[in-house]
Amino acid sequence: MSRNIELQARCADLDAAARTALELHAVLHSVERQHDTYFQASRGRLKLRRRWVAGRELPAELIGYQRADAPQARGSDYSLVTSDHGESLRAMLADALGIAIEVDKQRIVYLHDGVRIHLEAVKGLGTFVEFEAIVDAQCDDTAAHAKLDRLCAAFGITGAQIASESYADLQHR
Repeated sequence: MSRNIELQARCADLDAAARTALELHAVLHSVERQHDTYFQASRGRLKLRRRWVAGRELPAELIGYQRADAPQARGSDYSLVTSDHGESLRAMLADALGIAIEVDKQRIVYLHDGVRIHLEAVKGLGTFVEFEAIVDAQCDDTAAHAKLDRLCAAFGITGAQIASESYADLQHR
């Protein structure tokens, strides 16, 4: 199982957030359209992510993860499997488990100091910035939290902006 420390926050101005990312010398990694299908899961969350870059579909990612709902940076333990059969996998899992909800978004991904910075426009929810700090042998939970604290300061993120739930949960409301 892999681990990230993650934080999602509402962001009123994605253009300003992009300028901040560039001022930090973050590297533009990709511009993607994503469609996440969340399935009924007995434990944690299970989603199938389909991604398109420049109109070309990439391999689908089946992601199972556990993350607390809290308005702060929090750990996310996950497993990920890729497949070239995204639509077939979606149909099979929908039949076996049932679909909880589907989420569409546009995502711009920057990379900075072992952190993925996502600038996102989520259909029906608005715009967000998300940070995912990779936890590994070079960066433990404490160091990952410190990286996100620095990014929150640089992006001007306040506690009131931080989302405590996943996009799927926010869309259920």
